[in-house]
Amino acid sequence: MNDDLDRLMAVMEASFDPHYREAWTRKQVADSLALPSTYMILAGPDGEPPELDTCAAGFVLARQALDEIELLLIAIHPDHRGKGTGRKLLRRFFQSASDRGATSVFLEMRANNPAEHLYRSEGFEQIGHRRDYYRTQMGGTIDAITFGKRL
Repeated sequence: MNDDLDRLMAVMEASFDPHYREAWTRKQVADSLALPSTYMILAGPDGEPPELDTCAAGFVLARQALDEIELLLIAIHPDHRGKGTGRKLLRRFFQSASDRGATSVFLEMRANNPAEHLYRSEGFEQIGHRRDYYRTQMGGTIDAITFGKRL
């Protein structure tokens, strides 16, 4: 798993703007993956699993509780954005959730996240809103939006 964790962290470090404080530390990811309910999916540039000994283009980190799965994090390396990799990875996530017996998937994101269009186009619907939920690096606040999708 260490190699996969290295590949996930390389994408994490390149993908998240520090201003929004969304990136997780290596310890947070490793501790989460130590739980049997949490798993990762890595993607190459084509959205499929990357070849061994190659860099990942993206990842999903997810957690299951009974028949629900929460998409904790999804990221595409900036070099691979705008090429369909995120959509393919998201669809692989849906398939993995279904294969695990999930009937619903959820995610929460900051209100100004440009990926909202992708989530909505893949069937997510807004089910919640939390005012001033996230804090930026400079102390500002951003609302959170919760989305759900039936599988």
